[in-house]
Amino acid sequence: MNYLEQLKESAGQVGNIVCMGLDPKPELLPDAEGKELRERMNDFFSNLFRRMSLGGLFPAAFKPNIGYYQSLDKPRDDDFTGSQCLCDILDMLDSFFPGVPVIMDAKRGDIARSSLNYAKEAFEAWGTDAVTVSPYMGTDSVSPFYYPDKGVYILDRTSNPGGADLQDLVVMDKVDASDVYPLYMAVAHAIAGWADIHEGVGAVVGATNMEELGRLAAYYAESGRQIPLLIPGVGSQGGSATEVMAALKKAGYPMPLARINSSSSLTHPWKHGAAPDDWLDLCIANLRALVGEASL
Repeated sequence: MNYLEQLKESAGQVGNIVCMGLDPKPELLPDAEGKELRERMNDFFSNLFRRMSLGGLFPAAFKPNIGYYQSLDKPRDDDFTGSQCLCDILDMLDSFFPGVPVIMDAKRGDIARSSLNYAKEAFEAWGTDAVTVSPYMGTDSVSPFYYPDKGVYILDRTSNPGGADLQDLVVMDKVDASDVYPLYMAVAHAIAGWADIHEGVGAVVGATNMEELGRLAAYYAESGRQIPLLIPGVGSQGGSATEVMAALKKAGYPMPLARINSSSSLTHPWKHGAAPDDWLDLCIANLRALVGEASL
C-alpha cells in the first residue's frame, strides 16, 4: 500500500482527518514519585492511548517531533532516554493504532548525500511512514526522500509568525518576469512538480491564515495531482479546525488526503506546571472535540 492509499484508508476507517502531535514536555508529565523519566512517559502515553482506544477515539495520523525526544538524550554520558521513549511510543502506536500513519516531524533537508542519511533515519531507523522536509536547498535536497510508499511533506506556508519573514516575499516567475507571487506559491509550484516524480509528496500548510490556506488548497486541488496536506497550528497556535474544514471544502480539496494537526492541546493542555489530577479527562475532552470538528 502506498502512502496516498494509507492516508485514504485510515481516514475512511476512523472517519476523521485528525493528526495527533506527540511532543511531550517532561516538566508537564503527571507526578510519579520515584519513577525515572522513561517510565513516567510510558505511563503517560500508555494510559492516554488506552483511554483513547476504549473510547473509540482514533486519530487518522500521529506526528512525533523528533527534537522533543532527542533533546532528552545525553549521548556522551551514554544516556539515550529520549530516543528510548520515542521507540516505546512508536511500539505503542503499532499496538493500539495499527495502520494509522506516523509522520516524523524532523524538517530535514541538506545536500543530497546528507538528505539520504536523514531519509534513512526517518524511514529505516525509526520506521515511520512520512517525514517533514525543508525545500530551501531544492530538488537534489528533496529527492533522496523519495522512498517507495513513503510520504514527504514539504514545508510550504508554515503556521509560525516568523514564517512570513521569507515565505511572503514576492518573487518573479522564472519564465514570465511579469508574473509575480509570494514565495510560498513558488514553493507550491515546486511541490506540484515533485509530486509528478514521487507519489506521496505533500505540503505543510499552517492553519493560522485561512486566506493563504484556501489559496494553496485550491491550487493543489486544481493541479490534477494528489498532494497530501499536513495542517499544523490548530489549538494553542490559534487555528480553528472548523475553519480549516470549511476552507478545504470550499477549495474542492480531497479531504481524506488532509491531516489537521494539534499537539500540545491534546497532550498537555494545562501548559504550565505538573499535570492536574484530571489530566487524562482534559486530554480526552480536547481530542474528542477535535475529532468532532474534523470528522468526514
